[in-house]
Amino acid sequence: MPDVFAKNQATSAEEAAKIVPRAEFRVFEQGVIEHVKERIWNGKTVLFKARRMPRETYFLSVHTNEANVKVREGLLDIKTKVGETPEGYEIFQPRGKFQFPVPRKDLAEILSHLKVDMKLNADSYTIDEFISMARKHPELTPVDVEKMRYGFTIDGIICEYAQVWFNGALVETACAESEDYVGMKQVVEELGLADKPNTNYLRAAKKVVGME
Repeated sequence: MPDVFAKNQATSAEEAAKIVPRAEFRVFEQGVIEHVKERIWNGKTVLFKARRMPRETYFLSVHTNEANVKVREGLLDIKTKVGETPEGYEIFQPRGKFQFPVPRKDLAEILSHLKVDMKLNADSYTIDEFISMARKHPELTPVDVEKMRYGFTIDGIICEYAQVWFNGALVETACAESEDYVGMKQVVEELGLADKPNTNYLRAAKKVVGME
């Protein structure tokens, strides 16, 4: 069975540009897991295996919440916000995954999405070098992220609830995502989430680490 939760299989910017982006509605709130579990069977539900995700590092910029840049399993992964649905669901377009060491031109492009300037003198950069440079930068904050994810679909709409640790601080989250915005809206309402604020990973992490 294909992994419906895989968001970005592309390994180049060219391949990523061909991906049809999904809209996402996400809630971060203590108690939201039990809230969702009480309503999970409102539609045709298919459960998937729980997944402990590899440790990730997110790079938060003081200038934007629209560039999702992270490192996972040695790959630098970037998605950028390209729009919203009429319901306010955010649409992020994958921009590719970059293998370390990352060439200077690719890192410069990624930093441009984060809207920060950084002097780049080397031809390429290792993962440790990039994280170290980001930690020293006054406008960037690297955050260690761990996730325990519980995926399911309702009427074909991809959903999950999860435990997330930002620098060791535990929060709960739930989301729905799809290219089918009408079906997604119905599922969000069925899960009792429609009146809750739509909060992406960047905003949630910033709140936890004191950037907002």
